[in-house]
Amino acid sequence: MENVEANLKVKDLVNYFDFEIIEGSEQSLERPIVIADTNRPGLELAGFFDFSQSKRVVILGDKEIAYIETMDERSQRISFDFITNEVTPAIIISKSHMCPPILKEIAKEKDFPLLRSMSETYRLIIDVVTFLDEKLAPAASRHGGLLSIYGKGVMISGESGMGKSEIALELIKRGHLLVADDRVDCSRIHNKIVGRAPTILREMLEIRGIGIINVSRMFGASSVLDKVEVSLVVQLEQWHPDNDYDRVGIEDKKFETILGVDIPKIILPVKEGRSMAVIIESAVTNFTLSEMGMDSAKEFEQRVLDFIAKNN
Repeated sequence: MENVEANLKVKDLVNYFDFEIIEGSEQSLERPIVIADTNRPGLELAGFFDFSQSKRVVILGDKEIAYIETMDERSQRISFDFITNEVTPAIIISKSHMCPPILKEIAKEKDFPLLRSMSETYRLIIDVVTFLDEKLAPAASRHGGLLSIYGKGVMISGESGMGKSEIALELIKRGHLLVADDRVDCSRIHNKIVGRAPTILREMLEIRGIGIINVSRMFGASSVLDKVEVSLVVQLEQWHPDNDYDRVGIEDKKFETILGVDIPKIILPVKEGRSMAVIIESAVTNFTLSEMGMDSAKEFEQRVLDFIAKNN
């Protein structure tokens, strides 16, 4: 299931950052934000309106405020009327600068959200864009569990009844961190996939025969994590004797595509008597080593080639 539209409003921005509201009613704060970026309107203040990104949150910093002070009243009214259009979400003034009187007048007439922040301009832009990136990121839900194992976000997937939650419980007891059980909400932020639990399922784990347990209460607050970047997918499947499983590791690498990002995937057969928690730990360690350039499969392959060459 995928959802690429977020219902983000200016009021969410105000509430999160506790911005001062200079102008704008409660109704004005219902304006939607649809682009995870900001606009410093230098060209718009200079009277050039073509190609303007009107749907972005506008930031007025030191340079913009200084330039506005050099503008005559007519130029200010033209530019301010443009940047307070119907699709611009809001204007934020940084560093607690005084609001230009004409801008305040126009914002009041239009009931346009005019906000103020105490932050430096560069810090304000970074904080706002980071917030918008996360809130407006394309999202998808995946069936499975997500844990942080040795610092790597590992999604454990497979059909119902494969024992994913029981394996997760064993991994938690071995010191790893639970992020989500049963359902993982994934967001694409830049070229990374970040996973977390739905709010209602956070810190919860379902164990057949026991029911729902609260992991943080049973194992401590340090046993859970709010979110993690998904680095590896471990797909569990029932052991079939006739299947040709990867025994050496030199076969073509497998990937799971989530929101357009390819995540490395390992398929592990589940069989009675196999300690899946230990096997998954080993798989994650081996994956980490391969990221560092130490590929055990290639090392073994080279040993075989050297042995063949030596004995020919």
